[in-house]
Amino acid sequence: MVDHAAHGVGGVAFSKSKRVWPTEINVLAALILLIAGFELLGQVLPYMHGQSFLFDFDYSDGTILNMARIKIIVLQVSIVGVIAIGSTQVIISGGIDLSPGSVVGMTTMIAMSFAQTAIVNGAPNPKAIFGDWAMDLPVIVPIAVALVCGAAAGFVNGALIAYTRIPPFIATLGMMVFARGVSNWWSKGAPISFPTKSFGLIGNGLAGWSPVVIFLALAVLFHLVLRYTLYGTHTYAIGSNEAAARMSGINIGRHKVMVYLIAGTLAGVSALMLSSKNLTAQAGMGLMYELDAIAMAVIGGISLSGGRGSIVGTALGALIFGVIISGFTYLKLDAYYQEMVKGAIIVGAVVLDQWRQRRAAARS
Repeated sequence: MVDHAAHGVGGVAFSKSKRVWPTEINVLAALILLIAGFELLGQVLPYMHGQSFLFDFDYSDGTILNMARIKIIVLQVSIVGVIAIGSTQVIISGGIDLSPGSVVGMTTMIAMSFAQTAIVNGAPNPKAIFGDWAMDLPVIVPIAVALVCGAAAGFVNGALIAYTRIPPFIATLGMMVFARGVSNWWSKGAPISFPTKSFGLIGNGLAGWSPVVIFLALAVLFHLVLRYTLYGTHTYAIGSNEAAARMSGINIGRHKVMVYLIAGTLAGVSALMLSSKNLTAQAGMGLMYELDAIAMAVIGGISLSGGRGSIVGTALGALIFGVIISGFTYLKLDAYYQEMVKGAIIVGAVVLDQWRQRRAAARS
């Protein structure tokens, strides 16, 4: 009698109980269930009058999908999603970064200072920070300033962590406080407004879809980088087992600096998108973005202990965040419920990560 359960080298038995779906499939399933849940609530709650969440059965947009709501969902998560791409790489490497939100606030203020137009409604710019020399500059100038600010913050984070052995939590917490202080000091708390038209196109171009295009382009880029380059291999190796990675010849310190530098640069990109979209910069911008970014990554299947996760999962985690925010608005629930749910999601995501690790250990 042939044992059909035995196959492979040495006749090792295949156990269906140990078959594991890719984490991204599970996250996608959760996203679909969440959308279905909001659709169901829209049909059963009396005050909703049978409204659909993501569908337009009147074809007012020329399609069965509610494109207006879909656009809102993806726009809501695109700016923080760029930060989440950087946070994903940091966490995979075994670190954590608490500074991106404050770096965004600092960078919006500094970059917008070099993006202002000289004349507003026929009069000199009332929000001008510098003199005429800093007015109507080519758009490449504020872009370069933002990228340099973000990269500098990331470099300092990485250097402190790699070469002084300060725990990532402490190093990035210090940067978080420092950057928020700079954002408040830069213009003494006053907002900076009236950018040039070309700067405004960064966040409002392509019929308003430019932040989504930037987010998707960066997600594809860093998915390929993590999957197919030596940088990605070393990032996963350091997060999985730093001692073994060092023994294999990886320059741990240099690589950590690179990871945090990339994360800081992406925070600078996020700052450009945010200030350009809103056509203003305020010291409080970016508040709590770092926690949202970490939550997006963890919901997407990344392990807080490092060594596991993907950009695809993070992008799906970002969509889950966007669906929740838009869904609460759709159900006409007050905004503070969103914050309560966000807090529950962050805790729940960490609990889920711990459960996944224990389950993986039991399978091995």
